[in-house]
Amino acid sequence: SVRAGLERLAATPPDYVLIHDGARPLVSARLVADCISALAERAGALAALAVTDTIRRATAEGLAGETIDRAGLWRAQTPQAFRFGAILDAHRRASSDDYTDDVAVAAAAGLDVAMVEGDEDNIKITSAEDLKRAERIILRGGDVRTGTGFDVHRFGPGDHVWLCGVKVPHAFGLVGHSDADAGLHAITDAILGAIGAGDIGQHFPPSDPKWKGAPSDIFLAHAAALAREAGARISNVDLTLICEQPKIGPHVIAMRKRIADILSLDMARVSVKATTTEGLGFTGRGEGIAAQALATLVFG
Repeated sequence: SVRAGLERLAATPPDYVLIHDGARPLVSARLVADCISALAERAGALAALAVTDTIRRATAEGLAGETIDRAGLWRAQTPQAFRFGAILDAHRRASSDDYTDDVAVAAAAGLDVAMVEGDEDNIKITSAEDLKRAERIILRGGDVRTGTGFDVHRFGPGDHVWLCGVKVPHAFGLVGHSDADAGLHAITDAILGAIGAGDIGQHFPPSDPKWKGAPSDIFLAHAAALAREAGARISNVDLTLICEQPKIGPHVIAMRKRIADILSLDMARVSVKATTTEGLGFTGRGEGIAAQALATLVFG
């Protein structure tokens, strides 16, 4: 596959090419720059980390065997950078498909490959535990911001309500300019708040007939797109619906799934809960539904 990619570039050859493992999404700009800089003196450069652990060879029985001298041992990472013409020629001359990486191809062609200090965070994701570690690295290095949202809609004529993108049968409907989905409105405002982008009314004015009866999925998807444009990733959403009726419990899974679909999140990152006000206030009197949301976003 690398050879095919190099051949595709041959018509308009660059000076350098970096070959990177897609399973290493946390590569830093510093590491890329260091690899390129090394090409001023060598035909290739390999990101790697010096081995610091004690290395032992296991016996055939699975017992601890001899200790391997770790001096000069490195753990290879990517990117692997090369002068374009040199690595293309090396691939064209490769005598077999047994090479494990492009440095092996380069070495077989007699190219000098410099070792460049890698990065402990430049991990290769091959297991579920690796993915969790990557998430921790991202959260550790990012700018975390939180937004809150609150929305209320009163009951009116109808036989259902829309909550979190789910149609819920009820003796009344909810009154609003759009579909009056208090849940999605609250989450939308929470995301907009986290990126400092105002509130839902600024983006979708209730005075604009264009949004009359509109599904609130549109509003939430818009807020998510603005978050991405601002360089943010939605980490999690937590929503509380406040009402006496209808009962929310039977619909929670469907609500979480719908929110997760709109935001392209894992369902584990979406929480939907319900509570009452013990008969107090307008929700206690059964006059409407309130929703309160919190959204956590990570920048960087």
